[in-house]
Amino acid sequence: MPDVYEPIMGAFSLARRLWKMIVEKKGLPTGDDVASLLENLGFERVCTGSGLAVFRNRFVIALLIPRENMIVVDFLSSSGELSDALELIAYYDKEIECYVVEILPSNELEYEENLGIEPVIIDGKTFELRSYPVLGDFKQGKDKVVLKIDREVYELWKESGKLDVCPVCGGHLRWKQGKALCTECGIEVVVDEEH
Repeated sequence: MPDVYEPIMGAFSLARRLWKMIVEKKGLPTGDDVASLLENLGFERVCTGSGLAVFRNRFVIALLIPRENMIVVDFLSSSGELSDALELIAYYDKEIECYVVEILPSNELEYEENLGIEPVIIDGKTFELRSYPVLGDFKQGKDKVVLKIDREVYELWKESGKLDVCPVCGGHLRWKQGKALCTECGIEVVVDEEH
């Protein structure tokens, strides 16, 4: 199970799983499917109302808002700090005929960090990927946060030609011994062969 101490940690893990589920199901998942994914990420369902479900762990609150042809999940710090809140949106874009999963700041005016996250874009007919998202699960290391990606994601990232760009903030990555460290946000990216 990934570590989810910050909104971005939950958003990355859920986006990765939604990408796989859209390809597997050949369409958007249901609200119940997304609720199960959140529970598998260690969130506890604390409230369900009409058109809304609230989940939380010790550090992050997730609001699931399934709509017609769209899934919205807001991730908030349980401290109440809105500046690092994120919104994950999954929908079908009729104009480009693709499914899209994107992670956006909930409040762009207050968001304290740069966000360089590539959206997941999946062809609506072939269900092949049209973008190069670098998504995985976070783990809290001894002195840094580590983003673990699988080999498939690494190969896509390599194909994009952007191995020197941080998938979280868009900053510069320095590679050493198979690991990349962002010089701006401090995230370490590793390829997890067991992922």
